[in-house]
Amino acid sequence: MLVTATKLIGTPILSMQAGGAITHIAEPIVDPDNLKIIAFRLNGGVVSRSDTNILDVSSIREYSKYGIVIDSVDELVAPDDVIKIANVLKLNFSLNGLKVKTKKGSKLGKVIDYTLNSDDFNIQQIIVSRPIAKRLLDPELTISRKEIVEVTDYEIIVKDEEKKLKEKAEKEEFVPNFVNPFRSQEPGFAPADTKIPADKDIE
Repeated sequence: MLVTATKLIGTPILSMQAGGAITHIAEPIVDPDNLKIIAFRLNGGVVSRSDTNILDVSSIREYSKYGIVIDSVDELVAPDDVIKIANVLKLNFSLNGLKVKTKKGSKLGKVIDYTLNSDDFNIQQIIVSRPIAKRLLDPELTISRKEIVEVTDYEIIVKDEEKKLKEKAEKEEFVPNFVNPFRSQEPGFAPADTKIPADKDIE
């Protein structure tokens, strides 16, 4: 399903072994080469060591509106434990705040959020805050990853002009498909003592 990056912040990490939440997401770690979230930086909760504050997305068993399910606290790693993650962290890259313009140089605004596919954590769209002159009538612009031709430390370049981007965004429709392994609970974040069902109950 598609989810916005801002909604991931604070999402609990649920351990099958512990039977509940052990920490929560502080921020996603994005690889600028392929616009994919490769890991999450974590904050708070119970961890085995103070420096094990990274969750590689390959360790995720399930994602739902109640949290991200992993096997155990042993899945968490230190920033330097995985070479790929360590190299991306050194770039200090952040998608939010990047300027967005077309190949012809037209300024479209700045990235304020983005959507991702929770199945593979590929970024699908960027959400762009419009320049002040256009913000009253057109506050945001949603751009598909298919339109992106280049990502640098300072800006994102897209191939189509503003009018075409708007037309494409209006035609795109996404239908979320929640798979909830915690069906017995009311909506909201899972508390630390959340009981996690056995493997056969997670669909």
